Amino acid sequence: MINLAKAMLDPTALFDTPAQLLANDELSRSQKIELLQGWEYDARELEVAEEEAGMTVRRPEMFDLVVKALNDLGATRDTGHTPPTK
Repeated sequence: MINLAKAMLDPTALFDTPAQLLANDELSRSQKIELLQGWEYDARELEVAEEEAGMTVRRPEMFDLVVKALNDLGATRDTGHTPPTK
């Protein structure tokens, strides 16, 4: 059983990749989209923070994987500057 509240706070705590989230049968399409939009926001913010600190981005492909998963669901991307409500 998926702990949705935990997943909303940190999808990476339950899923290693966006594809693994997509493959989960316990989540509805709308739940997957909401989780992926939060994951997209977090991945974008992490990349920006690492770049600003002059660090090597640890998982540069993660943002692209999340966007691909959203596209696979036919979802629009969260392009705002605020995270989704958790």
